[in-house]
Amino acid sequence: MTNPDEVAHHYHSGHLLKRIADGCAALNLSPPIAHDALAPVDEFHIGGRLATEPFVKALDLSSDSRVVDFGCGLGGPARYVAAATGAHVTGIDLTAEFVETGRALTEWTGLSDRVQLIEGSVLDLPLEAASMDAAYMIHVGMNIADKVGIAQEAKRVLKPDGVFAIYDVMQVGEGHMDYPAPWASSSDQSALAPPETYEAALTSVGFELSDRIDRTAFAKQFFADLAAAQSRVDGPPPLGLHLIMGDDTALKVKHMVRNIEGGLIAPIEIHARLPV
Repeated sequence: MTNPDEVAHHYHSGHLLKRIADGCAALNLSPPIAHDALAPVDEFHIGGRLATEPFVKALDLSSDSRVVDFGCGLGGPARYVAAATGAHVTGIDLTAEFVETGRALTEWTGLSDRVQLIEGSVLDLPLEAASMDAAYMIHVGMNIADKVGIAQEAKRVLKPDGVFAIYDVMQVGEGHMDYPAPWASSSDQSALAPPETYEAALTSVGFELSDRIDRTAFAKQFFADLAAAQSRVDGPPPLGLHLIMGDDTALKVKHMVRNIEGGLIAPIEIHARLPV
């Protein structure tokens, strides 16, 4: 069982907003800032915006949609959803620094009227029952052992026919896992599970499964392209995930890639829907 305080500590770095502001200044960016310009730092998952776009498109959202983001981080996907579809998004995250920084970034991008970020647990959402049209979770379940609890909260807040989409790093093989990784400093903070565990949790509370998509090939190409791009420059860019992951970013990414190449983990999407 993962400890929420330890998980929050893993993601807390201190002065994150200042580092992002300094990065923006180095790129001559000042508010108002286009949400796309922040994508290198606020899309904290495998593939970044390249993964977010098709994932969100599959949700089939409109400007009338009300959406909840389970574990919103800095709110990058939430801002993308709001800007791309006009939907109203409520993001919940355990890490106070992420929420505070994300609120500032939302103001910088002029999306505060459609994006609300709240500090809290996705196992106890501060939302009314049957108040949401759609829900999604991106690279969060690896820190939460209670997959049934996640499914139960999604069911509670969604309206009938509501969709719940998950894009997580999931366990697909047995063997030694290398840490630290982007989501955990050690195995004690990790709650990796196979796709079947997620699917069983969803169906146990009443969801109907609609799709499972293995993004392994996409991930391998993404990391290969990233390595090639980094080899052509001297040092990290002004805005990037190193601002979140810290001095051991390279090691965390190396371990992530090694674990994927070794067939131990894979980025996988699961889409489910509540019956009418």
